[in-house]
Amino acid sequence: MSKPKVFIAKKIPKEVEEYIAEFCDCEIWNHEEVIPREFLLERIFDKEGILLSGIAIDEELLERGPKLRAISNISVGYNNFNINAMKSRKIIGTNTPGVLDDTVADLVFSLILSTARRIAELDKYVKDGKWKVGDDQNLFGLDVHHASLGIIGMGRVGEAIAKRAKFGFDMDVCYYNRNRKHEVEENLGVKYCDLELLLKNCDFIVLMVPLTTDTYHFIDYKEFGLMKENAIFINASRGQTVNEQALIDTLQNKKIFGAGLDVYETEPVDVENPLLKMANVVTVPHIGSATEKTRGDMASIAAMNLVKALYGKKPPNIVPELRD
Repeated sequence: MSKPKVFIAKKIPKEVEEYIAEFCDCEIWNHEEVIPREFLLERIFDKEGILLSGIAIDEELLERGPKLRAISNISVGYNNFNINAMKSRKIIGTNTPGVLDDTVADLVFSLILSTARRIAELDKYVKDGKWKVGDDQNLFGLDVHHASLGIIGMGRVGEAIAKRAKFGFDMDVCYYNRNRKHEVEENLGVKYCDLELLLKNCDFIVLMVPLTTDTYHFIDYKEFGLMKENAIFINASRGQTVNEQALIDTLQNKKIFGAGLDVYETEPVDVENPLLKMANVVTVPHIGSATEKTRGDMASIAAMNLVKALYGKKPPNIVPELRD
């Protein structure tokens, strides 16, 4: 029996390539640069599976790959999937949840600490030779320990953030979620909170919701208007969950203390974006899960999902909307 043909559309560790090649006939984009979309479209005409990250799986791509049976995302998010188009073609779609929870939570806390203590701003201050006197009140930041933290979206990453906040920094943690999680409240000592009260009362607000039609611009002018003037806003979910212009206006008008961002409405972010010119905004390039170990583990899980799907076995990580 011939092996199923697959396209690996993202550079992955050699051992993961070798695992897939054991079961599949592989064509590989083995470059650091993002694969050009047209190149991918030209190569999938005979492929049954694709391993990828972030590439839009839309009608155009699916029409160019009529033999596709499985698409494996190297990501926990899957807003790049056209669910209806995949469902109508009975294409299995998978993601990689769980493995990146602690890594993303670490990144979120680095954004909290960096923004509160103005690390990026003060690093530049020292390196630019501006440090002439000690204990300058203009350089003061905000305490993180014993402050209040509101988490919007209490999934696995939200729980990992809450653990760090409660047991590492003695923070008062509340959360807002579509469904209340009594077990999490009991285990971690966090409180469920109405969204409006969370926005009004918390010193730090972390957004961790998935991007759906319901969460597009979930945080907008109204929500920013409820926040305290010394609040810090963190987004490590998806850029489109926030009205970025509303965030810019809020920061420019000094309505909140600052922001820490891993994601943006348009990525890569435009160099003229006003957020990049604000000293009180810490910006990183969508690297929540970007450690060598975690990305390697994600690639391994995605590869296992792909192989199982192509060999008629049910992968453990089929995205919810495509499960039977």
